[in-house]
Amino acid sequence: MNSIGTIFRLTTFGESHGPAVGGVLDGCPAGLAIDLQGVAEALARRATGSTASASQRKEADAVEFLSGLLDGVTLGTPIAFMVRNEDARPEDYEPLRNTYRPSHADYTYQAKYGLRDWRGGGRASARTTVPVVVAGAIARQWLVSKGILVEAVVKHIGGETHPQRMDALLRQCREEGDSVGGVVRGYIQGLPAGLGEPMFDKFQACLAKAMFSIPAVKGFQYGDGFAMTSMRGSEANDPMEVAEDGSVRFLSNHSGGIQGGITNGAEVYFDVAFKPIPTLGHDGRHDVCALPRAVVIVESMAALTVADQLLLDGRFGK
Repeated sequence: MNSIGTIFRLTTFGESHGPAVGGVLDGCPAGLAIDLQGVAEALARRATGSTASASQRKEADAVEFLSGLLDGVTLGTPIAFMVRNEDARPEDYEPLRNTYRPSHADYTYQAKYGLRDWRGGGRASARTTVPVVVAGAIARQWLVSKGILVEAVVKHIGGETHPQRMDALLRQCREEGDSVGGVVRGYIQGLPAGLGEPMFDKFQACLAKAMFSIPAVKGFQYGDGFAMTSMRGSEANDPMEVAEDGSVRFLSNHSGGIQGGITNGAEVYFDVAFKPIPTLGHDGRHDVCALPRAVVIVESMAALTVADQLLLDGRFGK
């Protein structure tokens, strides 16, 4: 599948070292004035070459909108866009044409399709997250208009939580030709209660599917997650107060804003675990750690999921 979402649906295309990457975003409500500078700023947060820990590939990442907008306002029709690959250097990967890199998708793509794009991993490359960020920036703008905020932060890198120690660890890994993983924490504020389905399309299941679609992701948890396995029910339960007007206020939020697969109106929070970048000691350009650039990708995937859930619910239009 190259698409995600049911109503608010993104289909992506392109390879790491092909002419361009891009997407078609369908289902975006009409009449949304797109802040194009906001889209550019989101792409800049994902950009390579911006930090010492990032790949030094230099891409302008200028998005070209091909349809779906008139004077910067959505028409309700499919929004097609592309971002050209201007600094592709497939020759860097020529020595790997017939080599399977450990912990990459080289072998598994070959096993599935009978051939593979050896130029930087093709569709398995993090370059394919560019259209996710473009569509996610649009989704976030629509959500903000509904009073919903999606944010993410680096929770830790290699176990380090202090910014200076994280930076020092990244520099050390760069110097040693090594890499490191970590965790991104996501937050969704302002969600109404009632989003999600009770069985196979639980809100957290849809969110997890989106997060596991990001390259290098190895784990997902929401609320207190695995920590709840060491808690007692009396510690893990979220008591509530019901006001005279029928509104509900939760006194704690171990559930992460989701109960029975359905949002309860409290803040949704979740963690996404990223493995260390598997490329080591190769002449090609690669990240030391995915996390600094992955924050906006997590936000984008979450925003796409929430936008789709809102439209499926029906209270926010179609």
